[in-house]
Amino acid sequence: MKLKIKFFLLLFTCIGLLSCKTSQLIHSSTPGNEMFKVAILYPNGEGKTFDMDYYENKHMPMVAGFLGKNLKFYEIDKGITGRMPNDKVPYLAVGYFYIKDVAEYNKAIGQNINAIISDFKNYTNIQPIIQISEVKQLGFNNAE
Repeated sequence: MKLKIKFFLLLFTCIGLLSCKTSQLIHSSTPGNEMFKVAILYPNGEGKTFDMDYYENKHMPMVAGFLGKNLKFYEIDKGITGRMPNDKVPYLAVGYFYIKDVAEYNKAIGQNINAIISDFKNYTNIQPIIQISEVKQLGFNNAE
């Protein structure tokens, strides 16, 4: 049960990061502007279901609210295809939470884990994969 809780904590951190504007990010190599990314991946597979509308409009905003000021922004990706146009999509969705402090993230998720986990049944039957990463650098294409 503790492993499942830790997994869901990581998952929800990623989800919160999905809907904010990436262009407003501060270059992460600037001292004092460290940023971490929680990625929540929902693998595709036989019998897997995912309600994107619910995820976008209910679940992610709920988790983002739990994260408070620690959350810089969040993003949500909807998988559309694999590497080649006819390949099945490897992930139905990926959520991202961009945060300032991992310990604060874990605390917020831990305090709200029951609400987070109980909401899963409203949008998916997939056990997500979660990864927390340190954002080392952001790059933008300035070519027009």
